[in-house]
Amino acid sequence: MKHSKGKQPNVIVFFTDQQRWDTTGVHGNPLELTPNFDELAREGTDVHYSFTCQPVCGPARSILQTGVYPTTSGCYRNKIPLHGDARTLAHYFNEAGYETGYIGKWHLADAGSQAVAEPQRGGYRYWLGANSLELCSDSYNAIVYDNDGREVKLPGYRVDALTDAAIRYVDGHKEKPFFLFISYLEPHHQNHIDDYPPPHGYRKRYEGRWTPPDLQALGGSSAQHLEGYYGMVKRLDEALGRLLDTLRSLGLADDTIVLFTSDHGCHFQTRNDEYKRSCHESSIRVPTALIGPGFTGKGRVSELVSLIDLPPTLLDAAGIPVPEHMQGSSIMPLLRGERDDWPDDVFIQISESQVGRAIRTARWKYGVTAPDKDGYGHTGSDRYVEQYLYDLQADPHELTNLIGLEAYEGVAQVQGERLARRMTEAGEAAPDIVRAPRRPAAGLTLRFRSAQPEEAFE
Repeated sequence: MKHSKGKQPNVIVFFTDQQRWDTTGVHGNPLELTPNFDELAREGTDVHYSFTCQPVCGPARSILQTGVYPTTSGCYRNKIPLHGDARTLAHYFNEAGYETGYIGKWHLADAGSQAVAEPQRGGYRYWLGANSLELCSDSYNAIVYDNDGREVKLPGYRVDALTDAAIRYVDGHKEKPFFLFISYLEPHHQNHIDDYPPPHGYRKRYEGRWTPPDLQALGGSSAQHLEGYYGMVKRLDEALGRLLDTLRSLGLADDTIVLFTSDHGCHFQTRNDEYKRSCHESSIRVPTALIGPGFTGKGRVSELVSLIDLPPTLLDAAGIPVPEHMQGSSIMPLLRGERDDWPDDVFIQISESQVGRAIRTARWKYGVTAPDKDGYGHTGSDRYVEQYLYDLQADPHELTNLIGLEAYEGVAQVQGERLARRMTEAGEAAPDIVRAPRRPAAGLTLRFRSAQPEEAFE
């Protein structure tokens, strides 16, 4: 696909960290946090049901860079560097004549240094980043490293500092097609203080404001952290608006594909003792939208789309052949109405908190765990035990676990077979799934379906 100047379209990935899907207006958040994302989704392509396939930073990033599952790349948990021979999006765009740049958090290099050595930068030619941005910088102390490994302190709130750098990159590379990956830390918590530090004055804006239904029911740390988290989301959306304005001012808006997505969500310590690493919607569902050549005016995609589908989508949209080894599928044929066999589920691998696997369909969420395996030391298992079954139609906030109930035995059987098939398709060994102990429904308190937040906006 060529843009109006006869060149291939520019491509920008605007990548946030730990952002829940329901922080956005198109998904029903009433706080007007994301007017720029909402406009992008409505004028471009709203990938309405978008999911990570590994809810933790490093593995999710490996998926978006390589287009393969973490069990294939080897990056199945944090602190495993991407193999030096791995082919990333940058390599394919380089070979297609693009300038390639990376700004922000990488999390795919050796953990010993925040300055990423050139062989571990995934082929990106321009570099202004850090391996674990949360460890070398703070909200008002943005520290990154340049192509020569020199420390660079960028002025301003960290979101703004990285956005300023991205704007400079776009302005300096506007004469040739470019592929720019901007990787923010926000709205991830700042590790050393276990807080979500927003820009000055933003926290007060959201004190006592709307709380998502799952957090209303389960609590966790949301009362302590949600207002800061919302402030970070707001500033990210303002940064997105600045970047889009930059493209407009340089005459590049019609010639540039912009992808907005996140690596995983945030459950605020409601599903385990931290913030992600679970199969629940709060961990795996993320906001995703695209605009630009091939995506403008395409409306809402109602099919389930995985993070692993985005690398082939970007290559396809730029007219670059999609490598056969990539394990996802481009959504471009879906947008053109040329594909009616799109998968009706997404597959999730979980590490660190457990060795877990899950399948998510339009209605059901089914998950298993390997109780005798360690999520840090084991890639997978040949034996799993049923852990979750949720009816997302009746229980969209996943408050009632149906696994083991006699009335749902047939559903669990079907979903277990579906999960096993997906695991083998991803290159894993065919699993032995041990059924959960059966229990009668007597005494079960069913939580009836409440409206999903987005329904008020449809």
